[in-house]
Amino acid sequence: MDMRALVFTLRLNSLYSIRLPFTWMSALTFPLLPPSAVKGLLANALQRYKNDKHPLEYLKLVEDAVVWAGSRLISPCVVKSYIVSVITKWEVNYGMKTTNALGRQFAFTKEMDVAVILKNENLLEDLIEALMSSPVTCGDSESAAAIKKVFVKDVSVVEENIVSTGFPVLYNENINLLEGSGRIYPMHEKCLKSEDGLPLLNYIVPLVEERGILKPARITVKVKNEAVRVLSIEGVDNAVVLLR
Repeated sequence: MDMRALVFTLRLNSLYSIRLPFTWMSALTFPLLPPSAVKGLLANALQRYKNDKHPLEYLKLVEDAVVWAGSRLISPCVVKSYIVSVITKWEVNYGMKTTNALGRQFAFTKEMDVAVILKNENLLEDLIEALMSSPVTCGDSESAAAIKKVFVKDVSVVEENIVSTGFPVLYNENINLLEGSGRIYPMHEKCLKSEDGLPLLNYIVPLVEERGILKPARITVKVKNEAVRVLSIEGVDNAVVLLR
C-alpha cells in the first residue's frame, strides 16, 4: 500500500465549538478536531471546490480514501462556557416565552496541526487544491479558519511497539500509556454509518492543563496487539492506527 500523508496547519480566526456527542444541553466542546471533524472539513472543502456531486458523495469519497486522521494543538487552548440565547418565535402573544437559553462551550487556539494518511495519491491533488482555494470552517459552529501551510509527506510502518506521539491515540485494551498525560475524549472515527454502526471510541489526547489553559503535550504508549499499527509521517510524528 503506497500511503501518503497530507499535513496542514489550521489557523483559527475566531472562537469555535466542536460539540461532544450526547452533550446537547451543555454542548461541551473538543479542544481540537476529532477524526470525524477532520474528514468533514476535507469533504466540505472538496465539495466547495468541485461542486459537481451531492455533499454526502464527497464525504464517502474522503472516508474511503483516509486510513487515519488526527489533529494536535500547536499553541495553548482556552475553553470557556457561555450562555447562548436563541430566539424561538418571532410572532408571539403577550406573556409567551420567545427565547431558549442554553449553555455552550467554546474554545480558542491560534493554530493546530492536522494530518491525514491516505491509501494512495488518487485524491491528493484535489484535496490540496480544495484546501488552498476554498473557504474552510471548523466544528459545529462553522467558525472561519485559514490554511497556513500544506505538505505532502511519505508514510512508513514503525516496527517498534513503544512510540511517542503528540496526536490523539485510540485508547483501548491494545494500548498501554507509559509516559505523559492527557485527557480521554469519546470521539467518532467517521461521519457515515457502516456495518458496525457509528461507535464512539475513547481517544487519549496529549494535553497538559496549567492554570485553566490547555497546552500541547506528548505521550508514550506501548502497542500490545497486531491489530494496531504505528505509522510514521516523515518529519511530523507517529500515528497509532487501528487496522480494519
